[in-house]
Amino acid sequence: MASILEIENLSFGYSKEKLLFENLSLTLKKGEIKAIVGESGAGKSTLFELILQNLKPLTGTIKSAKISQVFQDPYSSFHPSYTLKNQIEEVASLEGMHAILHTLNLEENLLLKLPHELSGGQLQRASILRAMLMRPELLLLDEPTSALDNVIQLEVMQMLLQNLDTMGMLLITHDMDLARWCADEIIILGRK
Repeated sequence: MASILEIENLSFGYSKEKLLFENLSLTLKKGEIKAIVGESGAGKSTLFELILQNLKPLTGTIKSAKISQVFQDPYSSFHPSYTLKNQIEEVASLEGMHAILHTLNLEENLLLKLPHELSGGQLQRASILRAMLMRPELLLLDEPTSALDNVIQLEVMQMLLQNLDTMGMLLITHDMDLARWCADEIIILGRK
């Protein structure tokens, strides 16, 4: 099966004296979930910025299929002045929305609200809904369940795993138990 993400010999640092990554290589195929684990400042979110081509590596290459992302802070990923439904419709088809809403335990009428009118957990689930409706081949998940209680966290992760037949996932988490439970491989950043 073809890779949906190929990172070869990636090196990056905000200064050349202190590199976050040196010769990092990683391959992800459809059907796989890999977890990126590390302490704050280890470069987990920076790696996603590199994959999204928001940053340029010092050396190495990154090739990826169609990407969508779930950000750690859902309030920063939605515009405050538009309803969630408007913002989702700008980037995705609503086809299949009801099944995902049900799995995420979200009421459809919440999508007619502005972001600040929802709780952090509701907004994070709306962020996951948007990412899934974009039909990515590669889903980048930055602490996607940190704002959710344990029961909803489990339901959301199970729903995400049910979609591995159509995509691969790269998960940033501080939760080693979650990483061990769901990931095919755990990549620990920040240890030399």
